[in-house]
Amino acid sequence: MVASSSVSATSIASIDTRVLELELTEPFGISGGSQEKAGIVLVELSLGDGTRGLGEAAPLPAYNGERVEDALAGVAAAKEVLLGANAGAWRQRALDVRAASVHSASARCALETAIVDALARQRGLSLYEWFGGCTPARLVTDVTIPIMPPEAARQAAERWWARGFHSLKVKIGAGADLERALAVHAGAPGAQLVLDANAGLDAGAAIDIVKALARAGASVALFEQPVPAEDWEGLRRVGEHVRVALDESVVTARDAVTALRELGAPHAINVKLMKSGIAEALDIVAVARAGGMSLMIGGMLESSLAMSTSACLAAGAGGFEFVDLDTPLFLLDSPLVGGFGLSGDAIDVSCIQRGHGVDLASKRAAAR
Repeated sequence: MVASSSVSATSIASIDTRVLELELTEPFGISGGSQEKAGIVLVELSLGDGTRGLGEAAPLPAYNGERVEDALAGVAAAKEVLLGANAGAWRQRALDVRAASVHSASARCALETAIVDALARQRGLSLYEWFGGCTPARLVTDVTIPIMPPEAARQAAERWWARGFHSLKVKIGAGADLERALAVHAGAPGAQLVLDANAGLDAGAAIDIVKALARAGASVALFEQPVPAEDWEGLRRVGEHVRVALDESVVTARDAVTALRELGAPHAINVKLMKSGIAEALDIVAVARAGGMSLMIGGMLESSLAMSTSACLAAGAGGFEFVDLDTPLFLLDSPLVGGFGLSGDAIDVSCIQRGHGVDLASKRAAAR
């Protein structure tokens, strides 16, 4: 039944969750640990007129300790303040969610995504259009080489290069780091490298790796979070040798202000909806642009739903120099369909018609 007014049409009528445990093509290892499966909380939200929106919480314990149980608790806590509220005031709803689910960033991301997805679908817009519709509607992503033995890393680099990926992100910070990076370079000598230590090194070790790769002729475009989040002196030291991207160091817009003061241009901030939520991520983008820092869009171990939302934000807002939206490639099987198009390393969001374009395969089949 269609609601009788615009207020009731955009009121939040229901919020439901389900947990997905998705198999991976290979273990996904970072400096903080490794995962054999991707644990995801799918949030389905319905508006008063029946329009559905989907969101995803993809906590990554190795990154910040957050678990699926934390995401579920965060959604449950926020549900109490969201039901019956007007989704159309989505920025206010984001503040409500933040206050209610303070211990789960991924829950905030899922709920904010579900809200804006529902609103965009209701209005016949894609999230690419919702976030600004800048042109082109195309991004070029890297692909990640997780923590693995050097020979396996070399083989992975060869495989991804053959599939058309020209920027390879090498996870380091867990031992055999230089050997792994050199192996990736050997497997794909023409590739641009992005190093990512997830705060797992000290400045001296990070600089030594950069220098050794330079001697080997490897092109290192960016070093993501080489040292712990609060080690600004270490970040500045590394930044004298290579451009740095801040990930764990910047979760809020206030953190971005600190980053401008402590590091600044030409370095970058990695914007992740899963660590900040949508509203906070947009504020981070505004701060970075005001201070002249570059932008990177990334994520955790996420499905096509969360990654398509991030792609729509980056393409719609424009100006993202670095793109790391590859983790759907590591999912062996997923019940989700739709979202961005991918050809080689090129992401295209112009194919998305409404919202982020992702649905459960079972729901889409039933609607036909």
